[in-house]
Amino acid sequence: MYPILAEPFGYPISTFGVMLSIAFLVGTWITAVRLREEGLNGDHATTILLYIMAGGLLGAKLYYAVDNSLRSGLPFWSLVFARDGITWYGGLIGGTLVGAIGCRIHGVSIKSFMDCVAIAGAVGQALGRVGCFLVGDDYGKPTDVPWGIAFPRGAPPTLDRVHPTQLYEVAWLLPVAAFLWARRRSSPFLFGEYLALNGIGRIVIEHWRINPPLALGLTQPQWIGIALVVIGVGGSVYYRLHPAGGTHDVPKRARTRSS
Repeated sequence: MYPILAEPFGYPISTFGVMLSIAFLVGTWITAVRLREEGLNGDHATTILLYIMAGGLLGAKLYYAVDNSLRSGLPFWSLVFARDGITWYGGLIGGTLVGAIGCRIHGVSIKSFMDCVAIAGAVGQALGRVGCFLVGDDYGKPTDVPWGIAFPRGAPPTLDRVHPTQLYEVAWLLPVAAFLWARRRSSPFLFGEYLALNGIGRIVIEHWRINPPLALGLTQPQWIGIALVVIGVGGSVYYRLHPAGGTHDVPKRARTRSS
């Protein structure tokens, strides 16, 4: 694996950081395309995704710090300021909340923007998981399957061949992105479908990961996956029954195409 891509002037550049940057750039482009398809201003993609990126990184770090501090007893602030360590769930929460604030500030319908960012979310998450694979993080249980991989420089290192669950998620999320693209004009709530499909992937792939059970034999990520399915399906049902909900508040200035 290649956890460090280069060290210019002695400063290490991680492959995860590079993949995260690529994910943001690709996600911005996809979101801009979707906004223009919906007759909205494509320039809002960059503006509001900056809010989402800031909120996502802050939420991911805080979730990681709180979770690990409670479970391991490590000092909270040392975890907050550690170079490594983020959690996707916290990123989803933080990015959604701060992104909603950005939509309000710039006069964009929150629901419309969420639908436009759904496909970008799946693609960006897949690229982020490639970064996890390159640094040897979030791998699964030891295995003897032919595609098992050892991560001698991983986080933490392992010489055992393990399930590359990062790539399992990539293999799930890219078809999800293609499915959402096909559904983009007919779905009542595309972001809800992204959440539900993401949750299903989490529930299934967790069987090959090493997280301990939290309750009823299910791990924390599986319970969160169940919550994502419930929220996603519930949101989709709501907007199918109330198709005008969330879009009536779009200001005219936000529904013009960018030049």
